[in-house]
Formats: sequence, C-alpha cells, structure tokens
Amino acid sequence: MGACLALSSLASCASCLCGSAPCLLSSCCPSTYNSTMSRLAFSFLLLLGTLVSGIMILPGMEEHLKKIPGFCTGGTTIPGIENKVNCDIIVGYKSVYRMCFAMACFFFLFSIIMIRVRSSKDPRAALQNGFWFFKFLVLVGITVGAFFIPDGIFNTVWYYFGVVGSFIFIIIQLILLVDFAHSWNQSWLEKAESGNEKCWFAALLSFTIVHYALAFAAVVLFYVFYIQPDDCTEHKVFISLNFIFCIIVSIVAIMPKVQEAQPSSGLLQASIISLYTMYITWSAMTNNPNRQCNPSLLSLVQPSSPTLPPGPAPPTPAPSNVQWWDAQGIVGLTIFLFCTLYASIRSSNNAQVNKLMQTEEGQGLTADYEAATGEDGVRRAVDNEEEGVTYSYSFFHFSLFLASLYIMMTLTNWYKPDTDYQAMKSTMPAVWVKISSSWLGLAIFLWTLVAPLVLPDREFN
Repeated sequence: MGACLALSSLASCASCLCGSAPCLLSSCCPSTYNSTMSRLAFSFLLLLGTLVSGIMILPGMEEHLKKIPGFCTGGTTIPGIENKVNCDIIVGYKSVYRMCFAMACFFFLFSIIMIRVRSSKDPRAALQNGFWFFKFLVLVGITVGAFFIPDGIFNTVWYYFGVVGSFIFIIIQLILLVDFAHSWNQSWLEKAESGNEKCWFAALLSFTIVHYALAFAAVVLFYVFYIQPDDCTEHKVFISLNFIFCIIVSIVAIMPKVQEAQPSSGLLQASIISLYTMYITWSAMTNNPNRQCNPSLLSLVQPSSPTLPPGPAPPTPAPSNVQWWDAQGIVGLTIFLFCTLYASIRSSNNAQVNKLMQTEEGQGLTADYEAATGEDGVRRAVDNEEEGVTYSYSFFHFSLFLASLYIMMTLTNWYKPDTDYQAMKSTMPAVWVKISSSWLGLAIFLWTLVAPLVLPDREFN
C-alpha cells in the first residue's frame, strides 16, 4: 500500500515538473500568484547554481576537480605555458567561471525568447511558467558543455564580461534596497498611524541608529586598517568622499521640501544606502593589489617572486589549503541572496522603482481564498496575468543573467590569473568599477529624492 502511494506521489510530482509553476509549488505556497511562483522557481535555479559554484571552491575540492579528464592535469591548452599551470589554484577559478557561464547563457537565452510577452495568453508564457524539468535539463546540458570550453582567451574575455555585468547588477541591488527601505518605512509609518505610535516610531529610530552606527564604525575601521600615513592615497579619497556623500544624501532626505513632496522618505532609507555604500567601499579596497593598503588580500594573490638562479625552475609550491572565501565575499553573497529573493516576491507601490525594474504596481503576494480554490476544491496558484504581465519577463531574466556574472566575480573575489597561470592577481580596474558603482548608486538615490522637486509636472507618487 505504501509503495502504491509513493508511486502515485512520484507520478504527480513528475507531471508537475513537466507542467506549470503553480502545479509545482502550490503545495508549498498555496493561494499565491502565478507570477510570484515563476520568479521564485527561476531564482531557485540561480541559487542552486550558486550553491554548486560555492562548493567547487571549498578548500580541498581542487583535488577532486583535477580528476576531471583534461580539465587541468598540470597543463593547459594555452600555447606557451603547457605543463606550467598551478592546478591547485586554477581549477576552482575555472570551475566557477564555467558554471556561471552556463547560468548566464541560460538566463540570457530566456531574456531573448521572452521579449515583448504581454500576457499569459502569449504561447511563450507557457514556457516561462512551465516545463521546469526540461528547463533544468537544458541548464545541466549547458553546464556540462561549458566544462569542455578550451582555455585561451575565454577566461580573459569572460572576466571583462563579468566586470561590466557586475557593475550593472550592483546598481540593480541598490535600487532594490531603496525600494525595500521605502516599503519598510511606509509600512511602519502606516502602523504607527493606526495605533501604538510611540512603539513603531521607536522601532524606526532604533534601526536607523543601528544602520548609521554600523556605517560610521566601518569608516573608522577603514581608516585604521586600509590606510597608511604615507601611502594609500586612493583609499583616503574613496573613504572620505563616500562618507561625505552619505552625509549629503541623509541631509537631503529630511529637507522640508523633500518631505513635503515625498512624506515617506526619511533617514531609514538613507541609513540603509549609507551602510550599503560603505560595504561597496570596503569591497573595492579589498581588490587593491597593494598589500600595504590591503591587508585582506588572499594568499591566492602571491607577491612577485625574486630572481631565480640559472637552471631548471623549481615547481611552484601550492598553498596547503586553497582558500577563496573571505569576509567581504560572504557579505556580498548574503546581500545578493536577499536581493534575489526580494526581487522574486516584491510587491511595490513605488512608481519610480517599478519603472526602473519594469514591474507593475504591487498586488500583494497572496490571492483571495475563493480565487485560489479550483472547482475540485484544491487550492492552486492564481493566474494574475491574463490581462497583462505584472513584470517584464525579459528584464527579469536579464537581471538573473547579470546576477550570474556578479556571482562569478564575487566567488572569485574579482581576481584573475597572472600571465603564466601560477597565481591569481587583483587589478585596479576592479577597484574603480566598484567605487564608480557606489557613486552612481548614490546619485540614483539622490535623484529619487529630488525628482519631484526638479520635475513638478510629473507624477511620482
């Protein structure tokens, strides 16, 4: 009897895997909209790929990755440096690049396919919301094929793709954080107006103070650990400018005219953006190749070796424990996970953010009980896109494409191999990309505050 029930359950699951997102996930999340379910399912595929990529660079995994036929057996297909590659370091880097390349190709393909889908009546919407088993097989197939990509210019070219894509994704993360802060602030203000005003205002004030305290503590730590009295001029400029910029946006957020135009704006949003800006500043400084200014540079990045005596070159000693992880990478992945999940379930009424993110005004996460209950009495996810999609399918997949590139750069700490593939190296362009993204992000946040004043004839509510 138990075997029969198990077989019937497996058959039901198999039909769901080939069917729609509502069928696949409604047992876990009943009464949820179809649009939310599909975004969560695609986000799950991205997080699954992230988990696999993270496992590939765990200490000790290089011994297993070297066993992949032809992947790295002390040599490479790059002309001129055969049998000279330090596989203990390079295999983790190559694995992450190829895994994230597969995810990027998968989501970019869907971004192209889903261009101009207007409603769930479009035949392509069935591909967006269903056939999950086959989509998983496609992703696995691309991943397997990616591991057979030869070396050469692939790693270098894909590194620069990752730099550009990560720059854009950092901006998207900031937009999502702004939207989250606005929604958080508006929700608690509404609760304060409905009752227990002192409690809710005290909670808002407490979180705001904590965010600013962490941001200020970060500035102090930056000056202590990432600056030398006679060196690190760039770091001094980065820290000072971003600290000043955070003060400016905080002052603007509480200006009377800004408050009049946008009553929901306040210090909570500015505090979150200030803390995020300090994280980006920290992340940028950890990529400075100057060890005097960057004490957190990983041992993967080895200093230039002294001139060797004539004769056969001794083998390069590999680190006994290849370690890719560091604190800023873990924090970056945590922020990425939060933003990815939030982008999947967000239900925002912020018109500016909705326009930037190509989404419609939020309908909430759950549907009415009657709407979610079918004729057979079973509760399923509700198709809320028959008249029009609630988000741009194409832009959503493009965001996941950028997220794949961001994961790749974060897991490898924005490092790239040196010319002879003996060690990794960090470069100043990575520093400037991150700092530039922090400045652009602050400018976008400032614009969301002053836009109603600069363009009074436009509707921003």
